Amino acid sequence: MKALGGMLIVLLLAACQKSEVVSVYTGNQATYGLVQASNYAVSGTVTFKERKDGTTSIAVQLKGTSGTTQLPVHLHLGDVSANGAGVAAILNPVSAATGVSETILTQLADETKVTYKDLINLSAYLNVHAALAGPQSSVILAAGNIGANGTKMMARQQIGICLTP
Repeated sequence: MKALGGMLIVLLLAACQKSEVVSVYTGNQATYGLVQASNYAVSGTVTFKERKDGTTSIAVQLKGTSGTTQLPVHLHLGDVSANGAGVAAILNPVSAATGVSETILTQLADETKVTYKDLINLSAYLNVHAALAGPQSSVILAAGNIGANGTKMMARQQIGICLTP
């Protein structure tokens, strides 16, 4: 009976201990605006969060999307107003139903390793397209400068044409 009482006390003490939530993030993050880039009223933000392993979690959050399609997301080098910039990385598509996408980025399309610090210093921009293929694939719903270009202001008329893979 003593053993049972001792075991009960140990179980109660174990149940009362605090559980710590261990984060995979360092606490460093940068958020950039994505402006409406077409006749569709879609805009939002992209947030880069540094992970403890040096990689980056990229979260796209859009307003104004609906439906069941997947909206392609591309990272390009250069400024959003430049025409014909090649795709530096393809991110996970945004769900039109939720307006959300999350990608853990470890390397660019050319297989160059990329860290959070690399990305926030990169002269780049992000585009969200209306479709993966067909005529709507050239429609850019939302776009924005990121990294070193992140402080540059832009208007819808300043968004260049995107070359897709």
